[in-house]
Amino acid sequence: MEDDIILKISYRIKEIRKEKSITIQELADRAGVSKGLISQIENNRTIPSLPVLMNIVHSLNIDLTEFFKDISASSHPEKVFVIRAGEYTPLKKEAAKGFSYQRVLTRNIHGGPVDFVLLELKKGARRNKMVVTDAFEYKYLVKGKIDYLIEDKNYILEEGDSIFFDGRLGHNLSNIGDSDAIMLVVYYFITND
Repeated sequence: MEDDIILKISYRIKEIRKEKSITIQELADRAGVSKGLISQIENNRTIPSLPVLMNIVHSLNIDLTEFFKDISASSHPEKVFVIRAGEYTPLKKEAAKGFSYQRVLTRNIHGGPVDFVLLELKKGARRNKMVVTDAFEYKYLVKGKIDYLIEDKNYILEEGDSIFFDGRLGHNLSNIGDSDAIMLVVYYFITND
C-alpha cells in the first residue's frame, strides 16, 4: 500500500472520530481493539489489518464508500504537485470560533506524515484553552498580527514572521490585529519519542 494512502486512511479515521465526538477509548471498545492500537493507527504509527480497518470504519457508523471517497492511489508517484486554490479541502480541527482551516497538502516525507494547512483567524478570534498536538509545528504569518502563547511565554507575530515549536507544549493563539489573519501551518507529526 502506498504511504500516502495509509496516511490518508489514518487521518480520515481521526477526523471522523472527532467529528462524531467519539473518544479513542469508545472507538476501541466498539471495534474490539485496544485504545493504544487506535492511537497508533490515527498517528500513522501502524497499519491496521483489513479486518481491523473494516471494524473501525463500521464502528464509526459510516458507509465504506463514503469513508474511501477521497482516498485513491496514484498510478505513478508524483515528484511535483500543483494544488489549485479551489482544491483545498475544509478541515474541522477545533470548535474555536473564528478558526477556519483548509488542508492544502498531506504527504509522507521520509517516513513521517506532514500536513500543510492554511489557517484563517477572524478578527478577534481566540481559543478558550491551551491545546497540544503530536507534531512539530511551523507557522508562517502571511497576513495580520497574532499573539502566540506557548507554555507561559507570549510571542507576538506580525506579517512575514514565523515560529517553530514542539506542539506537545501547551499552546494557544489569538488574533490581536485589526483585520483577519492568515497563517501557513506545517505539522510534522511525531512518530517516535
